[in-house]
Amino acid sequence: MSSGPLYEKTAVVTADVEEAFGDWLREHLVDAATYTGVVGIETAFSPGDGEEAPGQHTWRYTFDNDESLDVFLEREGNDSYPGVEQRFGADLTVTSRVLREDPVYSGEESPPTCLNCGAVLRGQYCGNCGQRAKTRLISLWELVRDAFGDLFELDSRIWQTLIPLLVRPGRLTHDYLAGRRARYMPPFRMYLVMSLVFFVVAFFNPREELALLYAPETEQATPEQVEEAGADTEAAVGEPDAAIPEEARAELERFGMDIDAINERIAEAEADDSEGLSINFGDEAGDTEAEDCDLNWDVSNMPQWIQVRFSEERVQAVCKRIRADDGDTFGKRVLDNVPLALFILLPLMALVLVFLYPLSKRYYVEHLLFFIHFHAFFFLILTLQVLWTRLIGSFDGPGWLAVLPVVATSLYIPVYLFKALRRVYEQGWALTMLKYLLLVVAYAAGFGTMLLLALLIAVAGS
Repeated sequence: MSSGPLYEKTAVVTADVEEAFGDWLREHLVDAATYTGVVGIETAFSPGDGEEAPGQHTWRYTFDNDESLDVFLEREGNDSYPGVEQRFGADLTVTSRVLREDPVYSGEESPPTCLNCGAVLRGQYCGNCGQRAKTRLISLWELVRDAFGDLFELDSRIWQTLIPLLVRPGRLTHDYLAGRRARYMPPFRMYLVMSLVFFVVAFFNPREELALLYAPETEQATPEQVEEAGADTEAAVGEPDAAIPEEARAELERFGMDIDAINERIAEAEADDSEGLSINFGDEAGDTEAEDCDLNWDVSNMPQWIQVRFSEERVQAVCKRIRADDGDTFGKRVLDNVPLALFILLPLMALVLVFLYPLSKRYYVEHLLFFIHFHAFFFLILTLQVLWTRLIGSFDGPGWLAVLPVVATSLYIPVYLFKALRRVYEQGWALTMLKYLLLVVAYAAGFGTMLLLALLIAVAGS
């Protein structure tokens, strides 16, 4: 509990010089006790596991202040002073360290602790979990900064990650494997964020998810409603000079019917000298639906678990449900399974890289890291493409502006993959091109298989 520093030395000594070292240490400690500023000396010894195993000696000096320690260390570093290293040479290994009192424990008051993990705080941030010691929200602006601080700060890890991810193929993987990691977002977290943002941007429909904020669309008439509202229309069919009564016209317009279009079809029916006019509203259910869903499905030769999950009756029932809502529900089920399918694709494509680069001396997880970064880039560039297309559509811009990023993205993604392979695996153009083509074929096969898997999962869950 002295306020002065401690100087500790530890020596691992071989059995051959164990006795001689013990004699030297006793004489040295007696002599060191007379040094100016030394107020205490402690020793400890840990024997080895066997007769030939080295033992460990530890001795610690306590000084009254830092000036006394500096004088002692200067003497120890003097070549004219025969220290323990000069005396025993390669027969021992010596380490040393300086210990100073921690001011946190010196006061009578209990030290502040982290509210998250309970560790003792020695500064603005917790040394154990990293949480900031300052927790009180002073203003609304500070609350916003806590939520979006990384977006507003140009030197944050988000921008230091997204910019090279987008324009420098293979840079993140190369730097991560080289040990430069703190400046970037963790790879797997970045992949999850990019995939989540993409699927939200691409498939989020505000009119469905936020229907309360939108005015209801024009009510669509059912065939029964139109038949009842347009009873007078049938009387007008076949009579060239007849007009739709105002009451029927108002009722049909309420249901969003195009009166001019109906009049044109009446005129066409009269011109064709037909006996009457038949107006169909959507597909008619009945025999047509049954014929469309007659798939001649036969899984009798397949494994039992396939026969149970994809029986003819079940597949036909799914087919009828798809036809009932034009496949909207089924399509959403498939899209819900795409993230899982792409996630499963990651380790499979990393395995392909293992076979393509057998002499790279890289572990499997390093190949996996490559595709984690590539898929994160894939989601990022597709997200930007979707946002650009929607922006052009909202301002009624020319069509070529919406098509341009689609063409650019289609060209940039394969070039990006090739350059990333070159940078990370550092092989020549010809060899990289050969492996690139093999990888593209394997990726296309794997991607198609994963989409088929998503489709089957949607059928099984319908």
